[in-house]
Order: sequence, then structure tokens, then C-alpha cells
Amino acid sequence: MKRWIPIAIAGWILGAAATRAAQVGLIKIDGAIGPATASYFARAIDRAAAQNDECLIIQLDTPGGLLESTKQIVQTFYAAKVPVVVYVAPSGATAGSAGVFITLAADVAAMAPNTSIGAAHPVELGTSGGSEKTDDVMKQKMENYASTFIETIADKRHRNVKWAKSAVVESAATTAEKAFDLGVIDILAQDVPDLLNQMDGREINGKTLHTANARVVAIPMNAWEKFSQLVLRPEVMFILMLMVIYGIIGELSSPGAILPGVVGTIALVLVLYMSAILPVNVTGLVLIALAIALFIIDIFATTHGVLTAGGIVSFFLGAMMLFSHNGPGFNLSPRWIVPGTVVTALFFIFVAGKGIRAQFMAIHAGKETMLGKTVNAVSRIDAAGGKVFIEGEYWNAVSETPVETGQCVEITGIEGLTLKVKPKK
Repeated sequence: MKRWIPIAIAGWILGAAATRAAQVGLIKIDGAIGPATASYFARAIDRAAAQNDECLIIQLDTPGGLLESTKQIVQTFYAAKVPVVVYVAPSGATAGSAGVFITLAADVAAMAPNTSIGAAHPVELGTSGGSEKTDDVMKQKMENYASTFIETIADKRHRNVKWAKSAVVESAATTAEKAFDLGVIDILAQDVPDLLNQMDGREINGKTLHTANARVVAIPMNAWEKFSQLVLRPEVMFILMLMVIYGIIGELSSPGAILPGVVGTIALVLVLYMSAILPVNVTGLVLIALAIALFIIDIFATTHGVLTAGGIVSFFLGAMMLFSHNGPGFNLSPRWIVPGTVVTALFFIFVAGKGIRAQFMAIHAGKETMLGKTVNAVSRIDAAGGKVFIEGEYWNAVSETPVETGQCVEITGIEGLTLKVKPKK
């Protein structure tokens, strides 16, 4: 009997060590759901699986985001090799719009007291990048798709399907306490330690969680994810679009400046890249292009500013529509649109207008100003050469028809420092 005592003690020590060694991964999302967020989720889940974490906790506080990014996140949750826990926290946090889909798709859905979840109507999800004149049939299709999508999520995770559908169709929202009573979430936890204690012993996909007293290891964003989160924004794309306009038009109005053209070209490449990721309204782009055309036409046409006024209105409306179908956090605020419209109008009126007009004005300086002028020959001029006096200087001159001294000649061409002339009565 005594020989079993050391074995039991060793087993207890190993078990205690295993308990102490248990850890969970943690990431925090505070803001809109977008492409950078989807990439962060996928990497964090892979990292947690590689670390043999008991689970990955996603502390969530979001007003919503893009539907395409939400779909990617849900698919990532389904394919995860480690249990995923979405915890809406801290107190005062919300899981709105896209956050509802993400919370319901988790293996474990938890919320802190005094938080909320709900309002996932397609209008709030950035479901369209097309025309502003979307008809009722298209709107109904989008609503049907979103409601079906959230129903399948709730059904797969065995949560309240009826409430999930109402969050889309009726924009229903509720508190954490009511969500727990309705079966929308699984756990109501005060904080992360409380969440870990309540999850301990829970079985997920055949794996029993050992999270009590587990060590919490944060998985931060890497440099690229931080950069993407900062750059892949409607505001940044709008500024880059202005740089494209100012750069290219500035280069055309002042050929040879080089820098405006280089900056405009680089900005154009970045805009094309971002437009493939962020949902952009085509109508907004057309109105902005129309505004630029009106600005340029008014430079040459005598409309007393009518076309410029139309361009200002067109640019403002286009900027308003550019991201009008995107979810919360991915709309373009008027505090960006109004200054952008004013600066663009001033740019075309005072900068581009003068530069472009200058390209079509008659030359008032340089050798070219001598073309067509009439002067007297200082010496005999023939094919071998001669002299004329013009603008305070003596110039070499040649003429196919011989010209005698004192005779009037017309300057017809310039080759280097030699003028071509012909006799003129």
C-alpha cells in the first residue's frame, strides 16, 4: 500500500502542473468589423491552436461592420481547431449589426452585465455597393439573405433562432441579462476570470475545457494588421482619391513638374487596391467623375460659373453616396466630405484653371514671340546668311529669296540661333 503513495503524490503534482500550465488566448476588438479584423481573427485562432490553448476568447465591443468580413469570420469560426469564445465586454459594450452574427457563431457566447446585443438589419451591414436606386425587391432579397444566414448560425450553435431572425427583420436588440434568459447567449460573466470559471468543464466538440485558473495570454495585432486597420478606411480612401485628382490634374496643368504626377499615380494604385476590398458605390464614383468633367469644361466655356456650381453639387452628392451602403464604422462622415468638396472646388477654380488655361494661351516670351514679326535687313540676306536687328539684338538670318540691305523681311522660322526670313512688301 505504501508503494502507491509516491505514485499518487507524483500524479497529484503532475496534475497540478498541468492545471497551472493551462492557458487561453485573448484578443480584444473595439471598433468596426472590416478586412483587417477578419485577418486578425483568423491568425489569432491559428495561433491559439498552435499554442494548444484551451480556447480563444474574443472580447468584443463593436457597432457593426461589413457583411463580407462578417461572413469570412463566421467561416473561420466554423473551421477553427480551437474552441472560440466571444465575450461582449466590458460593461457598456455592444455587439451590434455584424457583432450579432459573430457572437452567435461562436462556440461559446458570453456577455458582461450591462451590455447589449442586437439590431442586425441589412441596412446596417454594408450589403450593397451598387446603385442608390435599389428597388424594394432587391432590399427584400438582402433582408431574406441576412435573416437566413443568421438563422443557420443560431441553429448550428443551438441558440434562439426566433430572436436571431427578429434581430435582422425587426432590428431587435436586448440586454445581456435578457439575452441570457432567452437563450441567445450561454454565459453571463462579470469579467474574464468569472468567464473562465463558468466555462471550466464545459464540453465543446468533444473537448472538455479546463479553464479554471488558466493563464490568459494576449495575442496582439501584428504590424500589417495594425496598418491595414488604419489604412483600409473610407476616410483614407477618400483622401487618396483627392490626391489622385490633384496630382494628375496638377501634372497636366504644369507639365514637367513630375512630383504631382508621381504622387497621383501612387495614390491611384492604392485606390484601385482599396476599391477591391471596401464596398464602393458605383453611383458615387460616377458623380465624382462628372464633377471633375464639369470643372474642366467650365475652364474653357463661358458659363459664368454655372458648370462649376454643378460640379460642386455633383462632387458633394458623389462623396455622400460613395460609402453610403457600408455598415457602421465604414461610412464617410460629412466632416470629411464638406472640406473635401470645398478644397476641390478651390483647386479647380484657382490652381488647375489657371494652369490649364496657360497651356492654351499665346506665347508672350522667348524666341517664339519673334515669329511673324517684320523687321529691316541690316545687311544683304540670302541662302548663305545675313543679319537682322530685332528686340535689341543682332540675329543671323537666311532667306531663299535674296534680300537687300534695308528691305523689310518677315520672320517665318527659327533654327537654333538663325532666323528664317522672306521678303515682305
